[in-house]
Amino acid sequence: MTALIAVVSGPRARLFACFLRLGTQQAGPLQLHTGASLAAKNYYEVLVLGGGSGGITMAARMKRRVGADNVAIVEPSERHFYQPIWTLVGAGAKQLSSSGRPTSSVIPSGVEWIKARVVELNPDKNCIHTDNGKEISYKYLIIALGIQLDYEKIKGLPEGFAHPKIGSNYSVKTVEKTWKALQDFKEGNAIFTFPNTPVKCAGAPQKIMYLSEAYFRKTGKRSKANIIFNTSLGTIFGVKKYADALKEIIQERNLTVNYKQNLIEVRADKQEAVFENLDKPGETQVVSYEMLHVTPPMSSPDVLKTSPVADAAGWVDVDKETLQHRKYPNVFGIGDCTNLPTSKTAAAVAAQSGILDRTISLIMKNQTPRKKYDGYTSCPLVTGYNRVILAEFDYNGQPLETFPFDQSKERLTMYLMKANMMPFLYWNMMLR
Repeated sequence: MTALIAVVSGPRARLFACFLRLGTQQAGPLQLHTGASLAAKNYYEVLVLGGGSGGITMAARMKRRVGADNVAIVEPSERHFYQPIWTLVGAGAKQLSSSGRPTSSVIPSGVEWIKARVVELNPDKNCIHTDNGKEISYKYLIIALGIQLDYEKIKGLPEGFAHPKIGSNYSVKTVEKTWKALQDFKEGNAIFTFPNTPVKCAGAPQKIMYLSEAYFRKTGKRSKANIIFNTSLGTIFGVKKYADALKEIIQERNLTVNYKQNLIEVRADKQEAVFENLDKPGETQVVSYEMLHVTPPMSSPDVLKTSPVADAAGWVDVDKETLQHRKYPNVFGIGDCTNLPTSKTAAAVAAQSGILDRTISLIMKNQTPRKKYDGYTSCPLVTGYNRVILAEFDYNGQPLETFPFDQSKERLTMYLMKANMMPFLYWNMMLR
């Protein structure tokens, strides 16, 4: 691991540079924000919508730019989760409790926490409205509202999760059901799905498949399991280098991949899943399952879909290089809620935060943004309980790798980084 630390501290370390810079910029004793203020102001120089990874990170950066008293975060949730670890929670390799902390503990010290939900954006008047009837004005607005899970767009869900044999690693309410379904598996089809929408962490739907296969092997059930990945996509992964490596694993482990298959209904009482063939409209197939992992359809949050800041598809419409809004120069977006044409991951948010910080700092000085985001994102593709393929790439699907070795190979060191190092860096550097 010492060698790994040395490598990630070097000039090639794209994956870690953003985390390390965030940590060193704020060196000093940890101070906790203890709760939402009872007397929130009506105006802030910088208003951040959303208390996920993008929102917390940008609030910390803006605090250093304009002072804590001039920054506020609008976020209704009591708990903040490091969601990338849920892949391992669903496979029994991590505890759910390790993935969450009180929101109050991650709000940057001195920054105002407005514990409310945004219900309307009015960028023409530089204000937003919350569900408790408040109107809050701003000079600069950062939108970091994440992505919305639309389980209800699949007939039979979310109520189907009340039945056994079905789970989903994408929700705190259902991730432990995946582990239960995996443990309870006896014999039959183990089905894993990928929806016909944009998703966050696009590698996660197949990561749990590889982990399940490894679990079946470990428990002597592999010969009784027919493992199926039904994906709406036309390829296993969007970057050829890593797709080729995954195809080899799929063949070696005798996994079935069906392309252009979209889950449209779950009959949980009968343990049946219904798929539509995207290449043949109107054609459906009913498949029985002994275990089903659902990746839900996802979309931009409803509050954004009808907002002036959204593009035609409902995502925050930002310049892909500066993250500044295309119409409103004092509005910015980061992370999953934007229309940036890159994979929606925590690593992408970390990279974007540095660019956005520079963009806003120059705009505050009436200067033109110069730093450009290249679409960098990372997806640690977990292929077993001790192996990861570390995919890193840009807008053009070209690898942008951190390490001086072939990252398309499965490695124990990359698994340890995914399981242990990245959560540590997230809680102790990225959010501070």
